[in-house]
Parts: sequence; C-alpha cells; structure tokens
Amino acid sequence: MLRRALLVFTAAAICSTPLLAQETRRVRATIEKVDASTLYVKTPDGEDLKITVADKPVFMAIVPATLADLKPGTFVGSGATPGPDGNLVAMEVHIFPEAMRGTGEGHRPMEGPPQATMTNANVDVSVAGVDGQVLTLKYKDGEKKLLVTPKTAIVAYTPGDRGELKPGIKIFIAGALKQPDGSLQATRISYGRNGLTPPM
Repeated sequence: MLRRALLVFTAAAICSTPLLAQETRRVRATIEKVDASTLYVKTPDGEDLKITVADKPVFMAIVPATLADLKPGTFVGSGATPGPDGNLVAMEVHIFPEAMRGTGEGHRPMEGPPQATMTNANVDVSVAGVDGQVLTLKYKDGEKKLLVTPKTAIVAYTPGDRGELKPGIKIFIAGALKQPDGSLQATRISYGRNGLTPPM
C-alpha cells in the first residue's frame, strides 16, 4: 500500500504535468485545530488553510536520524545544491522505510534555492571527508556524490498515526488537491513527531 501511495518528497513527481500543477498545492504548515476529518492550519507566512483528509489516507511520521543511519544499502532522498567546487552539498537527507524503496528514484531539479536538485537513490559508499561525510548515491541511470555536513538535516520516515495530528504539530503535504470552495484535500500527510519540523 505504501509503495502505491508514495509521494513524500519528490517535487518532480508532483509537478509532472500542467494539470497537476494547477490542481494541487504543496503545504508546509502548523496545525491550529482538528475537527473530525478537517485540519485547520497556518503556513509560515501566516496564511490560514482548511484541509480535509481524504478516505484511506496515508500518514507518515518524520523522526530525527543521524549520520550513522546512512549506511550502504539505505534508500534515501536528498535535496542538495552545488558547493563552491561544483559537488553537491546536502541540505537534507530523508531515509525511506524499506516499503518505500524505489520512490522517485533518480536525479532531477527541485523547487528551492537556485540549482537545487533532488536525488533519490541507494547509498552505495560512505566515506569520511574533511568537511563531512561523502555519500555515493547510485540509481538506475547513474550515480552522484553528495557531501553531508554538520548543517545537513537528517530524518527518517516511519508509519504514522492519525491520532498524532494535534494542534502544534508541523505538517508537510506534497500535493494537496484544491477544492471548489477554496479548501484543500490531502491523501498523504507527513508530520514531524515530537515537535520536529519537517525539513522540506
């Protein structure tokens, strides 16, 4: 089920067609109120949004992880930008559960800072470097080297629970569907567990 539902942090998959771009919206927000299947949230810029939860939703909790968790064979997604030498420097690294292995596999542009990219791939080699850990990420069409620094946010996804969605919880929705009344509908909601802010 998770493999069919997967769209957690791959920007290209959300905006792959003009139709999707017109009908969906990426949401980063804090829950203000929960009323049955409706979330009332506030975005970082102060916008109030009403989000209804669709039937059979998928909830993913985001939890802290460490460099030690980035072992060879781990499937990850990483947003990165080029460093001064042109090599990729990770802004964040997301560790996918085994059930989501293969999610958005590959390397592509993503929204964010200039020249930002997303790489979803397997960790092949991890080597200590002068400025941090250098990961070799391999995907079906190639590989990328990625520098993970002390400033890189490292998190992992784990199955979530609707009951954890309470006021104060920070959420991320990759593609909330716009409704005729101006509200949004979500089939997949990722949220920070124990006060964590999703680093998307």
